[in-house]
Amino acid sequence: MTRIPFHVAVVILVMVVGATVGETLISVAMNRVGDLDEIRAERGLGGAIAVVIRSPFLIGGIACMAISFFSLLSALSTADLSLVGPATNSLTFIATAVSARFFLRENVDRRRWFAAVLVAAGVYLLAR
Repeated sequence: MTRIPFHVAVVILVMVVGATVGETLISVAMNRVGDLDEIRAERGLGGAIAVVIRSPFLIGGIACMAISFFSLLSALSTADLSLVGPATNSLTFIATAVSARFFLRENVDRRRWFAAVLVAAGVYLLAR
């Protein structure tokens, strides 16, 4: 079996961290903005868009997602999609659950933690 080369593992790690931090920041931004339907009803679509794009959390989240995207391009230039795609998606799933629980204080129930453990086992098998 082939192991994941070190440089590919680093790029995958950057992708996972970028995507997770990006999703977390965007979630914070949208929680602070509030109900978009109410904002749109009061200020119209342009007003709702203006409220959203002025959030520094949204801008930071988009920047992190961009880093993740460009890391994906780098990874795909040297590794197979059949490795990069599943590894990145599954590790991002796990990291997002951890981030939601500890940074956003969301209730992540046992079923989701169990799913994360199964995903981690799948990543381990993928990496071997």
